[in-house]
Amino acid sequence: MQAKKRYLLLVASCAFLACAYFGGYRARGAGGRASGEGAAGARAFWRGGAEEEERGRRRRPSLRPLSPASCRMDTCFEASKCRGELAVYVYPSEGPASPSYRKVLSALRQSRYATDDPSRACLFVLGIDTLDRDPLSPDFVHNVPQRLQRLPFWNGGRNHVVFNLYSGTWPEYSEEGLGFDAGYAILARASASVSRFRPLFDISLPLFHKQHPEKGGEPGAAVDNNFPADKRYLLAFKGKRYVHGIGSETRNSLWHLHNERDLVLVTTCRHGKSWRNMKDERCDEDNREYDRYEYEVLLQNSTFCLVPRGRRLGSFRFLEVLQAGCVPVLLSNSWRLPFSSVIDWNKAVLWADERLLLQVPELVRSVGAARILAMRQQTQLLWEQYFSSIEKIVFTTLEIIAERIPGRARRDALAWNSAPGALVTLPQYADTRDAYPFWLEAMGTSPPGPNAFTALIYCQLGAPTHPTSPLYRLIKNISRSRYIHRILIMWANDRPPPPRSRWPSTPYSVPLDIIDASVYSPGMGISARFQPHALIETAAVLQLDEDASLTADEADFAYTVWKDFPDRIVGYPARTHFWDDAKGAWGYTSRWTNEYSIVLTGAAVYHRYYHDLYTRWLPPLLHKAVAQTNNCEDILMNCLVAHVTRRPPLKLTQRKQYKEPPQTAGARSPWNDPDHFIQRQSCLNTFAAVFGYMPLVRSRVRLDPMLFKDPVSNLRKKYRQIELVGS
Repeated sequence: MQAKKRYLLLVASCAFLACAYFGGYRARGAGGRASGEGAAGARAFWRGGAEEEERGRRRRPSLRPLSPASCRMDTCFEASKCRGELAVYVYPSEGPASPSYRKVLSALRQSRYATDDPSRACLFVLGIDTLDRDPLSPDFVHNVPQRLQRLPFWNGGRNHVVFNLYSGTWPEYSEEGLGFDAGYAILARASASVSRFRPLFDISLPLFHKQHPEKGGEPGAAVDNNFPADKRYLLAFKGKRYVHGIGSETRNSLWHLHNERDLVLVTTCRHGKSWRNMKDERCDEDNREYDRYEYEVLLQNSTFCLVPRGRRLGSFRFLEVLQAGCVPVLLSNSWRLPFSSVIDWNKAVLWADERLLLQVPELVRSVGAARILAMRQQTQLLWEQYFSSIEKIVFTTLEIIAERIPGRARRDALAWNSAPGALVTLPQYADTRDAYPFWLEAMGTSPPGPNAFTALIYCQLGAPTHPTSPLYRLIKNISRSRYIHRILIMWANDRPPPPRSRWPSTPYSVPLDIIDASVYSPGMGISARFQPHALIETAAVLQLDEDASLTADEADFAYTVWKDFPDRIVGYPARTHFWDDAKGAWGYTSRWTNEYSIVLTGAAVYHRYYHDLYTRWLPPLLHKAVAQTNNCEDILMNCLVAHVTRRPPLKLTQRKQYKEPPQTAGARSPWNDPDHFIQRQSCLNTFAAVFGYMPLVRSRVRLDPMLFKDPVSNLRKKYRQIELVGS
């Protein structure tokens, strides 16, 4: 009987505990849902509307990583905010900011990434200066934790990018020494260590000087074929050493490698306020040896340059060596190199172990001349594409983040590690390399699609009312080309286009389409001439003004030459820029000389990819400058192509006139208007200011058809009609 009672009591107790457990679970679930609804309501603006908020609450798990240290893009980043082009919202500046951080914010606010609407933003950048988090620094900003909590979209740091160059202070210089909790924000920081770096989430930055330019930047010091491979010094280093403390072990031992012949490694103790009190027995000798060598001379005359760690893992010397074209030899164990997730540093640097310092001479002597030249050229490529300005460093950071967002297109290693680099390679343009104009020669292929060009005629003056009008004759000439695929008329006239019956007839295989340019609002500042039209199905675009007097032979010859130079502008009318010392500004001229830097797009062939770059890649300031003048879009296209390729355009034949004379009595060509040239000079200086340098490259190369002017039988000439065109 007692056993039966005990059994019943046990069953009742179990039933009671089960009811309490499951009832409490449901109560907690209801309470959690209620609190979740309140939080979701507070985040309605963040999620972008009530409908998305409700859908996300029902179908998507909340982003709750175990800790910020375990962050990944799928756990700490709200990818649903990133629709379309990458949009970045920069908070209003708050409090003091260092010159370097002002450059960072300025580059972002003037870029194509910037948005003034936080509801459209995918990424958020602080207006609070977080670059220098050393409390001993004059650029240290106080009360950052309190300021972060006042930010309206902070949300624990999600979708925020925090830029940092210096963390920690004497004597540890710890990476954890930010002085605030960055939460789930992406840390773009210099001197990052492998152990503290969150792969595929954080970004490793280079350490750059306060004088580092915001835009443009100085070119690399080594030319493409920088012979000989071996320079006067095999390995060089000149810098300060630390008598004690973190980072002192390696630099204090460099004197063992210095032999004054091919290995020059000199250090000084003269730094800091109390160096005399802290100096050791070698300081005086080291200082004397240090004064014998000039730093810039060593950089330019050394094959390899040592880059040891400083107090932190990174150092300014890394970028200095890259620019000089001296192959870096890194002595900084566990340093996460800048942008290492996309840059193949094995092509540009050598790694050495701090614990095996005496093996460094053997390491550098084992590298052959061919590899030295290849590494030297790679240093120049990486410097110019990703590190020569703060703008490029910031934009590279954003592009790496964009590729990590789920569902976004990614560029392969070839795009990141070969010219012209990933910053000018739009991944949404194509998913194959042969669709771009840059790598066709390296791959040994031709542009995809039909072996033909699309003629795009910009029409804003009039209509082909009779067979003698310039536009009528131009269409008839171009339609006779052997390589014509389609003729597009970009109608930019205020009047509606005439009916199709009034346009000249073209062969059945050459369709003629009319596009209304008015759909492109002038307020947008984006030229209708360079829109990436869906009807352009060929890689080559022959851009023409409506009054151009181009023949079929000239069009065919331009296309034939372009196929060998698909990354450049190839055409007939040429202009040049020059520096005017009297005005202290860039000048523009159409004087007939052997030198040129601009090929006008009124009669030129180029790759259709530049339509995408012109429309989607250029910053808004450049589009605005073109819209205000309604004059300079052809110059801007030349600046764009030269900026991307670092090469000049190509001029064809020596022809002075490529436009028909005005048909109307009293009409005056804009080319003879003095205001026309004043506007174009103004544009040229605006473009140089926005790019940060003058991108145009001068050339004296002119390509003519072989034998086209020789006194031989016409039957031997391929482009007979070019000779008949007046020079």
